[in-house]
Amino acid sequence: MLLKEIRAIAGETLVLAPHDQDAETANTSWFGAPMHERISMTADEVVSAFEETAELLRDQVAALRHYGPATFYVWHDPQAGQLRCSTRSCGHDQLPFETTYRTTGDLQAIVVEFLEDRAPGAIAWGQMEPVPFPDGPVLEEDEIAVWVCDLSQPAPSPAQA
Repeated sequence: MLLKEIRAIAGETLVLAPHDQDAETANTSWFGAPMHERISMTADEVVSAFEETAELLRDQVAALRHYGPATFYVWHDPQAGQLRCSTRSCGHDQLPFETTYRTTGDLQAIVVEFLEDRAPGAIAWGQMEPVPFPDGPVLEEDEIAVWVCDLSQPAPSPAQA
């Protein structure tokens, strides 16, 4: 079900409104999965679903003739026990997080963290500390790892316009 939900994002209407960032919240999705589903899928399958979705979103950005920045991004919210993603008309260095984030090209580590979470959304009292990715870099306190995919389209040349 998770893979189907991720791929369904590309079938939804994409809202790119550089001057109305609140309207772009319509592009945000979040996914949970029961334990039996988490253990029955591989990180590669989830990564592939997000990569396929990003390619289809790139086509939508082109069809909308949006020539400014556009970024599709994915992160794991351990407090909610969810994978989340969104598309915004901004660069990867201007994502609308209220906390510190670090962009990464390693979607696999984010997905593995989500799939291996044995108590999604539950954090025991006294254990409210950042958990580093397996074999990954150490995160600063409250820092979120965010996989980013640039969907920007080159502006047409004057001859094409």
